[in-house]
Amino acid sequence: MNVAFLASEVVPFVKTGGLADVAGSLPRFLKEQGADVRVLLPFYKSVKAKDYPLKKVVESSLISWRGALSPFSAWEYSAGSFPVYFIERDEYFDRDFLYGTPDGDYPDNGERFAFFAKASLELIQQIGFKADILHGHDWQAAMAFAFLRNGYGDGPFFKATKSLMTIHNMAYQGLFEKEILQTAGLPGSLFRPEDLEFFGKVNFLKAGILYASAVSTVSPRYSQEIQTPEFGCGLEGLLRTRNERLFGILNGVDYSAWNPEIDPALAENYSRRSLEGKAACKQDLLQAFGLRPAKPGAPLIGIVSRLAGQKGIDLIVEGLEGIFDSGAQLVILGTGENKIEKQLLEARKKYPRSLGLKIGFDEFISHKIMAGCDLFLIPSRYEPCGLTQMYSLRYGTIPVVRATGGLDDSIQEFDPAHRSGNGFKFGPPTTAALLDSFRKALVLYENKDLWSRLIRNAMAADFSWERAARYYLELYRVILSS
Repeated sequence: MNVAFLASEVVPFVKTGGLADVAGSLPRFLKEQGADVRVLLPFYKSVKAKDYPLKKVVESSLISWRGALSPFSAWEYSAGSFPVYFIERDEYFDRDFLYGTPDGDYPDNGERFAFFAKASLELIQQIGFKADILHGHDWQAAMAFAFLRNGYGDGPFFKATKSLMTIHNMAYQGLFEKEILQTAGLPGSLFRPEDLEFFGKVNFLKAGILYASAVSTVSPRYSQEIQTPEFGCGLEGLLRTRNERLFGILNGVDYSAWNPEIDPALAENYSRRSLEGKAACKQDLLQAFGLRPAKPGAPLIGIVSRLAGQKGIDLIVEGLEGIFDSGAQLVILGTGENKIEKQLLEARKKYPRSLGLKIGFDEFISHKIMAGCDLFLIPSRYEPCGLTQMYSLRYGTIPVVRATGGLDDSIQEFDPAHRSGNGFKFGPPTTAALLDSFRKALVLYENKDLWSRLIRNAMAADFSWERAARYYLELYRVILSS
């Protein structure tokens, strides 16, 4: 099976969020299970600066753009398990940032990513890669499906190609002025509610939802949530019309990178069979944040997150007194909204013995948090999938999460009577509900026998990319057979 991946960011080349993890990891595991995968992304300035060993595969190709023929070049990176192709057009991609400066998005993002989508289809033809499945990710790749529907799909090369649109976050849809259709060489007739028009703008994500053979999201629960007004961001009605072609597949974890048995960031490695090293990791983490143990056996709680209201960090801020009254300590790593950052910095002054805080992101420290904490809090208002709860499970750090999206799919409430489950969940996005679930966890924490069982349940959970890749291959087969 031949699969072409279109994504705006891919690890290890460039990353701003979880999309890059999926686009960089899933192809490798699909390849291991027999698929031939090619990945296409823009040739950003930051990628050029890393000086990867590249081979130029297209010197100068032309596509119809702005009413004339417009050039692009392409480079291939083939040192990994699958080829990666970079679309080069310096006018659009030779910039300091991917999507915009700290002052806001680039005003020509519509042009930039419509060009990427169209050039990607042209490149796939030129390298002769007969894709059975064209798999596009988020709004930045979604216009490829509009080009397939209006031109490319009519020719013999793409006639048998089926497609899958994966939505990683409904909140980001790519809304642009209607002139983008003329710029890209698409029919003006598409600017109507039945096609790409959305409250006076062209909606790129809508192109993927409408025109792809099927649509997927990054968790089963989120695929249901986005069909409601609360989570659908105005497209819930359209998504309901595609209900029979809408699927949810949980993202995976690369356990070669997230594994306490071999993780080089840890003070001492440990495993599900031998947990002794976790205590040393806890002491190491406290030192890294400049904290001393509050009292022997006091629980240590971790948060690694974007510091934003969507992530529910404001609920944490409101609940700090209740958390610290229990005797627990808390370490937080992240960056985000100025207001929340300032609130946490003030809280650090108020609770110097209880709160450890690092504003910013540090991959090395994030691994220490996963291993050194007893509990991990994720109170997100919405969470399409989430990865940190999967990391924390593998490290035996028990998640307390809001029951939404992939958090709800991956965490099962611990049942002491049956000794089943892997964490704790709460419903309403309120500080009171968060603290109730947290206190429930603390009661169990005092029971060392049950807590040990809970840790072993958590570490036994399988959210590997091998597992996710099998589901994607099954979905590809369903699409091809329909």
